[in-house]
Amino acid sequence: MKALNIVIPDAKTISNGDVSFDCFKEFGSVTEYQLSGEKNFPQRVENADIILCNKTPMNEKNLSGAKNLKYIGLFATGYNNIDIEYVKSRGITVCNAGGYSTDAVAQHTFAFMLGHCSRVSDYNAFVKRGEWKTADVFSPFVYPMIELAGKTLGIIGLGTIGMAVAKIAMAFNMNVIYYSRSEKNMDGVRRVSLDELAAQSDFITAHCPLNDDSYHMFNAEFFRKCKPTAYFINTSRGGTVDEADLRHALENGTISGAAVDVLTKEPMAEDCVLFGAPNLTITPHIAWASAQTRERCVSIVYDNLKAFLSGNPINVVC
Repeated sequence: MKALNIVIPDAKTISNGDVSFDCFKEFGSVTEYQLSGEKNFPQRVENADIILCNKTPMNEKNLSGAKNLKYIGLFATGYNNIDIEYVKSRGITVCNAGGYSTDAVAQHTFAFMLGHCSRVSDYNAFVKRGEWKTADVFSPFVYPMIELAGKTLGIIGLGTIGMAVAKIAMAFNMNVIYYSRSEKNMDGVRRVSLDELAAQSDFITAHCPLNDDSYHMFNAEFFRKCKPTAYFINTSRGGTVDEADLRHALENGTISGAAVDVLTKEPMAEDCVLFGAPNLTITPHIAWASAQTRERCVSIVYDNLKAFLSGNPINVVC
């Protein structure tokens, strides 16, 4: 087999040095770039046979000079960065990586929920300020807490991650309902309409892909249908939320709070409407990002590339 020219244009999005790409050297020479922009990307891939990337845009402008390109391997499940029609016209195969972040994202979802319910950071700050030392009771009820048991969790998108979240919720003795375009086979959960989910849920968590149907599905109309005590979580894609409407819902008490790991524009824009919003927790798209998860992602991308080169591609997007 001819040694291939493999280019990784956005290595920093997968590794800060803690995850290795050496496995790909089995197939040829590997060139890593920490990040690539519009100006330098075309030159960096002009001799590439293989591109392994995360979020770098793969379109005609960036790829027209890459005459040898035959394969794009994604360090991601989503493929919004791929111009599908263009790569199809070039006969370029694209394969994605699915399932690597399921446990990590489910864990982060409950980190948000437990942070809201148990107020650990608030009580830790209370103690560090020295206020427990001056309290007149051994258990000062400063911040109201919530038990998850008996509460209703509404899951939008009962795919692999949604099912993992449902499983954890049932371990907490929560009631679980879900909204999905198709019926899912999972004991202990009940399918409802989106309106029913909004009205019945104490906690709402989004695990749906971003597409024409889900774009801005969490908007003013949706939040108005929720309980005023509802807590909204998004670890899916930023574009599923109308961010101005979410801020308005938080400012006006339409819902009690929210937590998001994803935004419409990432990194956060200087004028992001959610910056400083009340009762909102934001993490910088790191729900998926434990070292174990990123190593698993690289392993899947390796398997995808090996299968493609053997003539039996798997996890094919196009």
